Amino acid sequence: MKTRMFFAGSGGQGILLMGQMIAKAAMLEGREVTFMPSYGPEMRGGTANCTVIISDKTISCPLISETDILVVMNKPSLIRFESMLTPGGTLFINSSLIAESPTRDDIVIVNVPANDRAAELGIEKSANMVMLGAVVNGTGVVSMESVDRVLGYIFSEGKAALYSVNHRALHINA
Repeated sequence: MKTRMFFAGSGGQGILLMGQMIAKAAMLEGREVTFMPSYGPEMRGGTANCTVIISDKTISCPLISETDILVVMNKPSLIRFESMLTPGGTLFINSSLIAESPTRDDIVIVNVPANDRAAELGIEKSANMVMLGAVVNGTGVVSMESVDRVLGYIFSEGKAALYSVNHRALHINA
């Protein structure tokens, strides 16, 4: 089993954190993982994306030209990366920020109003956790239990006050 994932959006949307959490969850499950981030020079508002590959066997190269699962958090990412998705692959769209439909009809499309659902919780910055929960529930690429464990590691000690809202955001679609 080998799953190639690509997360894309703009800086400040938590794109890299989503990829890191999926990668760490897969590692907890004893699988082989690569994580490769890419981001522009801007801290917020620039481009951000990352590649995650999860496999039961050794991964020889962390680079991909096609992906099985594509997560886009903004319109420029949909336009730029939709063609990377393999036929039959799954596209997760942040429908709070992307009103346009994909141009392809050979893929599975999952609309997730991530920003709207995060706003319901009172913290719009947790839109990435809403999307991550949708991806995990929609694909089963890793278990939610493993993602919950990673969330606990990330939001511990100095960030413990953020754990509760991010945990609720992660499970809002359950």
